[in-house]
Amino acid sequence: MPDSNLDASQSETALVPMERIVGSILLVRGQKVLLDADLAQLYGVRTTILLRAVRRNPERFPEDFMFELDEDEFANLRIQIGSSRSWGGRRYRPYVFTEQGVAMLSSVLNSPRAVQVNIEIMRAFVRLRGLLASHEELAARLDELEARYDDQFRAVFEAIRELMSPVPSSNRRLGFSTPAPAEVTT
Repeated sequence: MPDSNLDASQSETALVPMERIVGSILLVRGQKVLLDADLAQLYGVRTTILLRAVRRNPERFPEDFMFELDEDEFANLRIQIGSSRSWGGRRYRPYVFTEQGVAMLSSVLNSPRAVQVNIEIMRAFVRLRGLLASHEELAARLDELEARYDDQFRAVFEAIRELMSPVPSSNRRLGFSTPAPAEVTT
């Protein structure tokens, strides 16, 4: 477990708050990734500048370091962030960078800010891995306890598992809905 004093001193000197980085990390194709636009914002450059540096060094960014979202992933992202074709927003499919891709970015973006932000992003990925590992340990311990005790605690274990599972996302539209007009019969 990381030392809380170390975390506090790192957050005081951080260019970007850890929460900002962690909040930008998405799960795509089973991998934790960051969007090109989010990375550009963290580095303090335009997205086009970031992608130009990547295009100049294609050998440094294989498919497991960086990939372009497919149409379905892009549509899902648009729904999540609420951008619209008619009112602005992103019109091309973004690239996403895995942890290794973010590390490689430090070799193509040679600014002091890029180096510092990269260090902070790597710390955020490490922190997420630690949280995931502790969640897995908790699940393993719960399995062990469940195997040890009989049916008298089954309901308790099922309730705990239900609380541990992620809440399924709803595809409902946000906003007010108006009731359907009543059918008129004559």
